[in-house]
Amino acid sequence: MGDTLDEPWWDSPAVAGGSPDPSEDEDVEKASDNRIATHKDSDSKPAVTKKRKQLTECFLSQPEEKQETPVKAKKRKKKKISDILEKSAPKPGVPADVQNLLNQHFGENRSVIEIEELKLSDSCFLPANDLTHSFSSYLKEICPKWAKLRKNHKEKKSVVMLVICSSALRSLELIKSMTAFKGDCRVLKLFAKHIKIKEQLNMLEKGVFHIGVGTPGRVKALVEQDGLRLDSTKYMILDWNWRDQKLRRMMDIPEIKKETIDLLEMSIIKLCREGSLKLGLF
Repeated sequence: MGDTLDEPWWDSPAVAGGSPDPSEDEDVEKASDNRIATHKDSDSKPAVTKKRKQLTECFLSQPEEKQETPVKAKKRKKKKISDILEKSAPKPGVPADVQNLLNQHFGENRSVIEIEELKLSDSCFLPANDLTHSFSSYLKEICPKWAKLRKNHKEKKSVVMLVICSSALRSLELIKSMTAFKGDCRVLKLFAKHIKIKEQLNMLEKGVFHIGVGTPGRVKALVEQDGLRLDSTKYMILDWNWRDQKLRRMMDIPEIKKETIDLLEMSIIKLCREGSLKLGLF
């Protein structure tokens, strides 16, 4: 122990709070000076302003929804008459075709007894055209005694032979093609195109005609108005096998088909069953 008993321990400068070491004071002053200097340097430098980044809108592109196109069902192509004729040769009309036509038309609306009254036997028909005849040659075959019938016919409002076709133009064609058959007999045009029904009524009332050629609609109208009587008619020829530019027969045209059936029902079927009139299919 370096302390002596003569000096008490509380009188020592370190414990009694005496003056500190001068070297320590210098260190403290230097540290404070450095802090002040750094503070001044920081104040002298201009403040750097940071540029704020402009916010940009961001759009998220959503994937486009693909619209599912509905699958169209394939339509079946309707069979054309031309397609059918290319595969099979046209068949000439026969009496059974007429009977089937009447059965299909009246089958749903008529009773069994009424349908029986519409049946036509084979004896009601003339020989059918086998597609080898011209119109004149066909008429000569079915009417070998035409000259005699023509001379004996003297009744007005009637004709000996009635020819039914699909149009006015077809009527004119048939009239021209029967030149070799008709001779000097009188032919009356019985269609609506360019001819008023009053003119036809006057002609039938005043004159004697042997052959009438026309459409079923006009012939039906003349019969209904009592301008044309079928009691003296011996032959009714249906232009059954001829086809127009669209390859349609007269029975393939709904309007002509209906008018022809109405005409047959009106009086033709009854006269055929009685035996006074015969049907021919050209």
